[in-house]
Amino acid sequence: MTEPVVSLEHVHVVHTARSGGLIHRDKVHALSDATVSVRRGEILGVVGESGCGKSTLAKVVVGLQAPTSGTVRFRGEDLWTLPAKRRRREAGAAVAMVFQDASTALNPRLPVRRILRDPLDVHRRGTPRQREERVRDLLDLVGLPGHVAAALPGQLSGGQRQRVAVARALTLEPDVIVADEPTSALDVSVRAQVLNLLLDLRTELGLGLVFISHDIQTVRYLADRIAVMYLGRVVEEGPTAEVAGHARHPYTRALFSATPSLLDDGERIVLTGPVPSATHPPSGCPFRTRCWKASDACAAEFPSATHAEADPAHSWHCLHPETPVRSVL
Repeated sequence: MTEPVVSLEHVHVVHTARSGGLIHRDKVHALSDATVSVRRGEILGVVGESGCGKSTLAKVVVGLQAPTSGTVRFRGEDLWTLPAKRRRREAGAAVAMVFQDASTALNPRLPVRRILRDPLDVHRRGTPRQREERVRDLLDLVGLPGHVAAALPGQLSGGQRQRVAVARALTLEPDVIVADEPTSALDVSVRAQVLNLLLDLRTELGLGLVFISHDIQTVRYLADRIAVMYLGRVVEEGPTAEVAGHARHPYTRALFSATPSLLDDGERIVLTGPVPSATHPPSGCPFRTRCWKASDACAAEFPSATHAEADPAHSWHCLHPETPVRSVL
């Protein structure tokens, strides 16, 4: 295995909330003890309900959010101890991001040509002529005609705008792209086109991809590995075939049952009760307040990782793991 481009080691992100007293503000635990990594050429799928910390994880991976504690490594070095100039030059070029809604992520006043050229100008890549050639190459790479370069984002369809967002992420030839629910604002048919584009780019360019979604079946289709998140914690992680075919955490089972597939024969699992607050998370396992298997021991502390005997890369945090169900994947 190649060295990870980016890896998170026991990362916590805690925000100060507006709620609470005038002196002692509440703390929002956006990310708790997250340990994940991504390499060139592989797709890591991150899945979970809204508010589980997926977008915070994305910002940490791409370097937009510094961790409160823990370590973020870029090619083996501690990202946040690197000099700021080197961090921007090296990590800023090697890890790019595609945001959820291209209509707000792209400057509506700038033509596509300027949007794609800006990263090249900032990083001083090539001559002006080479930068213009790079813009044309990028449009061709994501399947857009050359005349799109003169258009404003508002003159394009949703699918075209998202392709421009992907092209912008590719401008500096990154090793990894972080895609934060890049298809959630698109129609179903256009969504499939963008997903296939990302797969083609992975094959053609050898990109690493962190694909973040609330749809576990989409992640199952795309990813080589899956990380399942709940209330800021990674509760299960492993190769897609293992997580999908031998899900051990109850929350993972519930997610798969909520989006039925012909690949599974499991029954629908309905979770009851509200999602706990990230400001005042429950003790121990955060899922215990909605888990049908929870016991008093689950409230004592967050379970350490258990690794599957068949594949140690598959791990979960649960005192009462599920019995794997049959899957043809």
